[in-house]
Amino acid sequence: MYLAFSHFGNIKLGHAKDKPEYSSFQWGSMVFATAIDASILMLSMVDPLRYVQSPVFGDKPYSAAAYGDAHMLGQFNWGPMAWMMFASATIAIAYVMYVRNVHVMRISSAISFLKGPERSKKIIRQIIDFLVVFGIMGGIGSSVGMEIPVLSRIINEITGIPDTLFLKLFMFLILFLIFAVTVFHGIKGGIDKLSAAHIWTAIGFLLIVLFIGPTLTIFRDEGNSLRLMVEKFITMSASTTTNGKPGVAQQETIFYWGWWLSYMPVMGLFIARISRGRTIRQVIVGMLTYGALGCMSFYAILGGYSLYLQQSGIVNLVHILNTQGQAAAIAAVISTLPLKMLMLIIYSISCFIFLATTISSSAFIVSSFTSRHLKPGEQPSQFNRLIWVIVFIIFSFGIVFVGGFKTVQAISSIAGFPLIAVCALLLLSIWQMIHKDQQVAVAKKETVLFLPHVTPEIIKKRKHVQVTLESYLSD
Repeated sequence: MYLAFSHFGNIKLGHAKDKPEYSSFQWGSMVFATAIDASILMLSMVDPLRYVQSPVFGDKPYSAAAYGDAHMLGQFNWGPMAWMMFASATIAIAYVMYVRNVHVMRISSAISFLKGPERSKKIIRQIIDFLVVFGIMGGIGSSVGMEIPVLSRIINEITGIPDTLFLKLFMFLILFLIFAVTVFHGIKGGIDKLSAAHIWTAIGFLLIVLFIGPTLTIFRDEGNSLRLMVEKFITMSASTTTNGKPGVAQQETIFYWGWWLSYMPVMGLFIARISRGRTIRQVIVGMLTYGALGCMSFYAILGGYSLYLQQSGIVNLVHILNTQGQAAAIAAVISTLPLKMLMLIIYSISCFIFLATTISSSAFIVSSFTSRHLKPGEQPSQFNRLIWVIVFIIFSFGIVFVGGFKTVQAISSIAGFPLIAVCALLLLSIWQMIHKDQQVAVAKKETVLFLPHVTPEIIKKRKHVQVTLESYLSD
């Protein structure tokens, strides 16, 4: 946040005359869709049901306080803190690529103080790259492992086809065909169009639930949730026990942060690739706007609707969740809406597009990551991209075969938490690079807008000039 709202936020990621390659909506839709996949369409309905029966702050189950915290906690887990993890990777990579003009396709290349021929630095870079690939595999696998069973159950509701392993296998085949088409088309013409289509279907589904459902209740509960989030932010961020029992961080927040960390490398690489021409402030604020607020809106509307159904006694969703699983609970929520079959179809299509966008974008980035001689501006080979799609599919199918939400949680945590160290190194690298470049500018006796010693007269004279470090860093 300091980078975004200080003078450093004016730094343009690219040449002074560079303009963003994508419109704000296209850019935001790709950022949002790549990060969250179909998980949020599912977890936003069932997470609050878990929280209300097992309150994280020691309140009585199903009490008014429990319902309030249940509505708020999911928004915290998917909110600004998670998106700042993505921002740390994005800014570090984009700064190296577009300000220092260094081609970056690996996370380790964005950590400035690890560059050099020394054997120790080379080993550390290799360890970081391994952890990144491991984290991406875990993040994608855990997401698909949770989403396919839910989609399979909904297809069973729509068509009556038995919810078996064969149905899930057929769904993997359909997804593979979608992934292959989008990956072969690259970002332009493929992933960007898929992202935009996904955003419109997701927004449409949210608006239907909002205006058909208890609109005033959802708005009222959201206001209460925002207040609770401010009041309990520090507790939720740092607590490990609640009344002597495992606390918020240990129960849910750690799991979700592990999940976000596993997505951090691919998100940083992907957003950096599409952010040339934007300033640091525009990237960070855009990620918080499209990402954090977008995620929170799903929990506010879909989570609020689930809690309304439970609290009003319309459907005992907690019982369905505990006895039949989250797939059945999600189907039960959607079945309460008018035009049940149509809503199930819209929901399924939206989930498919979510899922396809996530894996297609991830395969594109990882294939770039593993290409040995990729030139700046060049896309990885179609064969490499297709191989990674196949790897993701096989790994995800293995998780579906083993089954269980506990399996998903375990894989996410194991894959994500080693990347805490990588996140810290990226933040340190950003700070070091900007200050080093500032010293270079001072040494060349040049004046740049974001230097702390700049006078008010100079700021007034050059207030409309876009900042770029390129001319100050060149020989």
